[in-house]
Amino acid sequence: MDGSGLPETRSTCPYCGVGCGVLLRPDGAGGLSVRGDPDHPANRGRLCSKGSALAETVGLGHRLTAPLVNGTETPWDDALQLVADRFRATIDEHGPDAAAFYVSGQLLTEDYYVANKLMKGFIGSANIDTNSRLCMASTVAGHRRAFGTDTVPGTYEDLEEADLVVLVGSNLAWCHPVLYQRLLAARQARGTKIVVIDPRRTATCDEADLHLALAPGSDVALFNRLFSAIHDSGAVDSAYLTHTEGFVPTLEAASTTDASVTGLTEAEIEAFTRLWIGTEKVVTVFSQGVNQSSSGSDKVNAILNCHLATGRIGKPGMGPFSVTGQPNAMGGREVGGLANMLACHLDLENADHRTAVRDFWQAPTAPDRPGLKAVDMFRAVGEGRIKALWIIHTNPAVTMPDADAVRAAIRGCDFVVVSDVTGQTDTARLAHVLLPATAWAEKEGTVTNSDRTISRQRAVLPAPGHSRPDWAMLAEVGRRMGWTAAFDYESPAEIFREYAALSGIAGQFGRDFDISGLGGLDDDAYATLAPTRWPVSATREGGRFFADGQFYHPDGKARMLPVTHRAPAARTGPRYPFRLNTGRLRDQWHTMTRTALSARLSAHLAEPFLDIHPEDAARLGLSAADLVKVTSPTGSAILRARITDAQRPGDVFAPMHWTGETAPSARIDTLVAAVTDPVSGQPESKAAVAAVTRFDAAWYGFAVSAAPMSPDADYWALARTTTGYRMELAGRAPVDNWETAARQLFQASEAEAMTVIDTARGTARVALFDQGRLIGALFVAPEPVAVMRDYLTQLPGTADTAVLSGRPPADRPDPGPTLCACFNVGVNTIVQAVEGEGLATVEAVGAALQAGTNCGSCRPEIAALLTRIRQREAAE
Repeated sequence: MDGSGLPETRSTCPYCGVGCGVLLRPDGAGGLSVRGDPDHPANRGRLCSKGSALAETVGLGHRLTAPLVNGTETPWDDALQLVADRFRATIDEHGPDAAAFYVSGQLLTEDYYVANKLMKGFIGSANIDTNSRLCMASTVAGHRRAFGTDTVPGTYEDLEEADLVVLVGSNLAWCHPVLYQRLLAARQARGTKIVVIDPRRTATCDEADLHLALAPGSDVALFNRLFSAIHDSGAVDSAYLTHTEGFVPTLEAASTTDASVTGLTEAEIEAFTRLWIGTEKVVTVFSQGVNQSSSGSDKVNAILNCHLATGRIGKPGMGPFSVTGQPNAMGGREVGGLANMLACHLDLENADHRTAVRDFWQAPTAPDRPGLKAVDMFRAVGEGRIKALWIIHTNPAVTMPDADAVRAAIRGCDFVVVSDVTGQTDTARLAHVLLPATAWAEKEGTVTNSDRTISRQRAVLPAPGHSRPDWAMLAEVGRRMGWTAAFDYESPAEIFREYAALSGIAGQFGRDFDISGLGGLDDDAYATLAPTRWPVSATREGGRFFADGQFYHPDGKARMLPVTHRAPAARTGPRYPFRLNTGRLRDQWHTMTRTALSARLSAHLAEPFLDIHPEDAARLGLSAADLVKVTSPTGSAILRARITDAQRPGDVFAPMHWTGETAPSARIDTLVAAVTDPVSGQPESKAAVAAVTRFDAAWYGFAVSAAPMSPDADYWALARTTTGYRMELAGRAPVDNWETAARQLFQASEAEAMTVIDTARGTARVALFDQGRLIGALFVAPEPVAVMRDYLTQLPGTADTAVLSGRPPADRPDPGPTLCACFNVGVNTIVQAVEGEGLATVEAVGAALQAGTNCGSCRPEIAALLTRIRQREAAE
């Protein structure tokens, strides 16, 4: 124990679908310490940079602590009565389908269960969907088509038992770093080979034996070619084939596929097919690069077809493996959080299943058709067909495709409720009613990770102000709408027991999801529940699925599906010649409502950017650090150019994290069309079309401050620092008086100013002080500002009057941009150690500086830095 005298509590990380265990120790003053749980089966003590920085993201400065109605603080009783009355009036006047819930993988399973029960069982509509629709819906569709239910066949241990791991559309090193470290450990121990299939050369490619930089959207063609090769080489498992249907038409479709659409050479394709076929213990991991596509479901089934044809499924070290994006994306799928599913993997369109669920809930009704999936839901909001909308723990005004249209739809909706931990999101600012929710480390419940392991999240911090758990809000609204008995819950343990009991009914229908063995947990047993992989029933516990050839279609057989290549829906052309890919960064999460609170996480890549190939940059006249305007048929964005040969010519990449709160001109999903997979309803977020031009700014700026800034600029991007904030700025219109502009930016009209202004050259440097302490400093030039940014971020609040030099004094080293976020190690620090101590390997850098020794996701960048240093030394 530390000085607080408080013990550690086991909980689960709130970020990705790896579901890492954490040990939390509150300090008694609202803060806590966080370390990896060495006993949790998902991570065995490891954490990524985001998990390692969790303690830096708690606190009350950003929190919503009381209900707001039209911006006015309102008692809970009045706020919830208003929500109940408005939903009831909407249903009475317009029918149940005029109401909708849009929920999130940030919800705990117990919250999800109550929301699903309220909407589908009592309001009587299936209009509840989740941001997991943007993440894993194509996998759900592919699983259901092939297996008869949404079953993940394997476990994380398969990554360590495989001889070959194929990563398809997955930057595992950055998006699931702990799994990547488990994979690298297996490679070190047993020589596991790694293939990466991705249009981009990502950090994951650093350790790959083969990187296939295929054309965006061409995965079906590649796996159809693999399927044909499986047949031609005699690798089909004839015995296992008796447990499947559809082999012949699937082979016919595969055999007619033209693999040249992949853009790969014949030698690359043959190398891949030989390696896959010749390695029995193969795991194919797939993620958003597969799912986020107008043909995502077909991509999933093309992968599943290959594993079914070879019988390489459900056995140690073999099988297809979908890795989820959110901490409880799986829990949402299990509980029926998608508009086309019932709870516990029961089928919404199966009358017997509907009756069973309705009777179990003693509900007045159950919808007999799927509700609106996310894209269609917000389209219906915009058209006025949905008139009452409750959004929970997600930010669709930023994250949905065609985000400007979605923002306008929410703004125009008759009644919008938002439950969140903060009111400082693009979506929360559109709410009529804003409800304060408890956050991670304040709430109790369960989550399910990517390999079906159910883990507890536990509360160790007090709920701030008047915030409440989501299940409690939803249940209270249910009671106020007249369904008192159905929503008379007193704890998440009680909800979990009901959910587990319902899963027993699903088990009786022969469904895969059955945790009825946990239905008898009393409150104490629930409180101490250890990580548990489902199913948990009288007949089965945990393990893998499908090695025995038993599936969940009525005849017990799997289905192979004939699928054909379909190019991305949007076509490039003279007006929009680029293919735009979007995705995540190593150290940020979704729209940064949590990770942006950590200065350490914000230091790695502090502003939005566009990766573009050098050939394309040269053709457009772009230089490194230029700003570019990116336009598509649905919107535009301004981003910083990063010129890199990690991109294919003609392809560009931009991260999806920035919002109206952090960089209004960089909301990247404004560029993504609302095109979806016809089966899954998942948007195509990896293959928008775009045009790129240089953003001709009249001036560029960089600023640091002790407090939030108030910019007036065409482009700005804000990030947290250890002393306050940093900001990049640019504008088209000239500014007459930079001292006046700086006072406005820092909201410091009376501060003492130091200035160096050269009107002829168009440069300005302004520092403002209050009682000798630096409030903020602004640096302006007619080109991207050349100052030592990471040094300057340390100065707000100090008495450093040399700030306008823009560089550190000789006796004060500049660590440079953060490369290792886990240990806050800068590029310059590594370079100095390499040159001064003769460090030659990534391992040597880690031994000297710790960089790369925690989650390891910065190791590729360290390796690239070492290569650049060696190349520079060789040229000297």
